[in-house]
Amino acid sequence: MTNNQNAPAPISLAQLSPMDWARFGLQQVAYLRPVTLNGVQAVSIHAADGTHIGAAPNLESAAAAVVEHEMAPVLVH
Repeated sequence: MTNNQNAPAPISLAQLSPMDWARFGLQQVAYLRPVTLNGVQAVSIHAADGTHIGAAPNLESAAAAVVEHEMAPVLVH
């Protein structure tokens, strides 16, 4: 049996604050959201904290841009 006395205590996800959620994956995840810009369908790209970091004409281009910057794209609707 392994002694885990120094292991951090698990926390419930319900205990995370909105700021904790905003920081979660900040450098690893980019959220993609379909939008309409000036009457044209596009995809908005946001950092985990909601900061707008770009836009692309379609989902494939948005995902490719995110992967190019070594982040994981996540679709939000």
